[in-house]
Amino acid sequence: MPYRLALALLASIVVSPAGEAQTRNSPPNVVLIITDDAGYGDLGSYGAPDVRTPNLDRLAREGVRFTDFYANAPSCTPTRAGLITGRYQQRLKLEYPLGMQLPGDWDRGLAPTGHSLPQLLKNAGYATALVGKWHLGWKPEFSPIRHGFEYFFGFKAGFIDFYSHTTPDTPGGKDLFENDVAVDVPGYMTDLITARSVRFIEQHAGRPFFIDVAYNAPHWPYQVPDRPSVARDSARHLTPFDDSTSTRADYVAMLERVDQGVGRILATIERLGLRNNTIVIFTNDNGGEWLSRNTPLFHHKLSVWEGGIRVPTIIRWSGRLPAGRVTKQVGITMDLTASVLAAAQVSLPADLRLDGIDLFPILEGRRPPVERTLFWRAHPGRQQRAVRAGDWKLVADMGRPLLFNLRTDVGERENVVGSHPGIARRLHVLLDAWTSEMDGTSGGP
Repeated sequence: MPYRLALALLASIVVSPAGEAQTRNSPPNVVLIITDDAGYGDLGSYGAPDVRTPNLDRLAREGVRFTDFYANAPSCTPTRAGLITGRYQQRLKLEYPLGMQLPGDWDRGLAPTGHSLPQLLKNAGYATALVGKWHLGWKPEFSPIRHGFEYFFGFKAGFIDFYSHTTPDTPGGKDLFENDVAVDVPGYMTDLITARSVRFIEQHAGRPFFIDVAYNAPHWPYQVPDRPSVARDSARHLTPFDDSTSTRADYVAMLERVDQGVGRILATIERLGLRNNTIVIFTNDNGGEWLSRNTPLFHHKLSVWEGGIRVPTIIRWSGRLPAGRVTKQVGITMDLTASVLAAAQVSLPADLRLDGIDLFPILEGRRPPVERTLFWRAHPGRQQRAVRAGDWKLVADMGRPLLFNLRTDVGERENVVGSHPGIARRLHVLLDAWTSEMDGTSGGP
């Protein structure tokens, strides 16, 4: 064999020590990246004209981009509950964001069952971590550690100051933890999340790992990187309409910093030789807020209109999923739970009934696309419910039925309930049956 050919062949098979420890036959690593309040149209690959997201756009070119993917809810706590459990959050009685100052709110949270996504992965030998936002309970009994995360670095409230890491949304004001110990670590929160995520991947590259990278950007307060804010009184409740920071430009700067962090994470995976055995998932927790770009959808976060629940989602699994594919397969947050557990070949407990489905056989082309019937309900105080079945969506807004064909009217502009009353009645029956089931659920596994 010629010398140069031999060298080329050797170079083609050399991988890093971590890559040697993990082969394509090993259970896949999973890096789940979730942003907070980003809009459906806020990425370059989703048509954003004013946001530079080269790393997320690259992820879309190298993986599968969804056009019809949904959050479990129009707000953060319930969607995160759906992700951790793989079930409708209504079954868990976590239907609105914790910290809304409702009676008993500080005593509420997601109770451990032993059946959570991180716990099941941990039981299967995975190293597990949550870096970033939790928002599923402040009290120690609701800690991420109790749910199977071996490592936690982040905060437990709905939002924090990006620089001081304080919030009026918790009893103590300060809200930054490493595992269950309060810590004081200087830095911009987005950058801290990125750095701790990279460190976890580096430290656990020799075994299967699952990391939930839960960025709190671009959730308000709209504080841009590299420009520390004036100290705020932690007792004052920040509002999303803070005049000193509420500009689209500031929002864009925050989102672009997330993209840079994603670039660092992807580069770490490449450097360690883990790309071909690592599933990378990007999604968002609910529809965009008031500075977000939700085009071409209608409305925003907290509503069950498309703008409140449809989210950008990308999945890359090199060598398994086709690169550059755009799929219209309907999906929802709790499908990610079922998909990750299936990919990791985790045996589910006999008493666990997931509400989501495994999307990978569809994305790989081993199974045809499936029609979904999915349901949503806004939190108390906003009487909205919705059901999507195939292309049809029924919105019950303050009791008023509104019917849309999402394939031809994604902006939900033309209510066709009068011309399709039979479809509206059928969907309303489904919605009522789901509501009765959820309200009667006791909240078990």
